[in-house]
Amino acid sequence: MSGWVRVCERSELLPGEFKVVYDGDTAIAVFNIDGDLFAVEDVCTHDGGELAGGELRGHEVECPRHGARFDVRTGDALCAPAYEPTASFPVKVEDGVVYTRDDR
Repeated sequence: MSGWVRVCERSELLPGEFKVVYDGDTAIAVFNIDGDLFAVEDVCTHDGGELAGGELRGHEVECPRHGARFDVRTGDALCAPAYEPTASFPVKVEDGVVYTRDDR
């Protein structure tokens, strides 16, 4: 298990925004949904495309390639063409800085 990876200052991640960071080779997208922070692997399990930058509705991000939707709180796949969840990761804020990590 790796250590925590710095994402950004808390003030740099406003509601409705996201940041992508890497923990080793793993791309992690951190989303701010109405002030709550959630992190998922930035990969659509349908075809390996990026999720970050897809349309965000509530707690759902839509893959910009084929329209699969994922719950950013849990990583659960919500509709076809994706059937497998993407990984979700912990997020913490310490001294005004946002961190996440690949804890698999």
